Amino acid sequence: MNKGSKLAMGIAAISLLLVGCGKATSSTSSKSSSSEALSGKVTAVGSTALQPLAAKAGANFQAKNSKVNLTVQGGGSGTGLSQVQAGAVSIGNSDIFAEEKAGIKADKLTDHKVAVVGMAPVVNKDAGIKNLKMAQVKQIFTGKITNWKEVGGKDQKIVIINRAQGSGTRATFENAVLKGATAVKSQEQDSNGAVQKIVATTPGAISYLAFSYFTNKLQAVSIDNVTPTDNNVENNKWKIWSYEHMYTKGTPDKATAAFLKYMDSKAVQNSLVKDMGYISIHDMKVTKDAKGTVTQN
Repeated sequence: MNKGSKLAMGIAAISLLLVGCGKATSSTSSKSSSSEALSGKVTAVGSTALQPLAAKAGANFQAKNSKVNLTVQGGGSGTGLSQVQAGAVSIGNSDIFAEEKAGIKADKLTDHKVAVVGMAPVVNKDAGIKNLKMAQVKQIFTGKITNWKEVGGKDQKIVIINRAQGSGTRATFENAVLKGATAVKSQEQDSNGAVQKIVATTPGAISYLAFSYFTNKLQAVSIDNVTPTDNNVENNKWKIWSYEHMYTKGTPDKATAAFLKYMDSKAVQNSLVKDMGYISIHDMKVTKDAKGTVTQN
């Protein structure tokens, strides 16, 4: 074999080796990329006021992270806080601060505020009520006013629909309106969704809902001529509102941490939050602490 033939064979061998190395590198890179894909199980339980937003955001997050199994359930803020404290779930959704719930060790949990929700009295449309004084709302829910004609409405018995004990929506409403007074005994419901349907179909009914549950089948009630709107919540002219909290215990795993980061992203805060009737935490002009003290930002 002459020198030219040997040189050609050598070049061919080197080329094959380089090609093989290239394939190996590509394969290794592919395997590495695959192994780094986000995976895991995330379970968020609690507030039914936060549930629609958490569920929609969760579905969008899961569409981009197909190896993450993400579940969102209701049950009320009390349930969310107790279950995350027990380590039974990844995230405890709550309308109230952990410090406000008896039996919860707030210092053992980490608070992630993901939105703000306004809440307002809602009545059956036939009641003929669009505005009430704060004192009147209190008198209705403590049983001192029992007929709509007493506050300018129809001659019709008032039917109170309350949320169950442990509801963050109830706690927020009672803190702002009743201020320590005891609510009259009444029918209780476990979720915003149930309240929405019952008030819409029950003559004389009144309850309270998160803004995100307002529909044209209900009459949202102004208080002292202040309308329940996002702008009025943002500057605290409307007093009945709370943060939507996602609490975690200890250091969250990668999937949970990634979902919490997504909840604070522009895709959620600038779009999804507003589209679904919530208020972005970044739009608030005031801050509220666990004692209810409000300060200007």
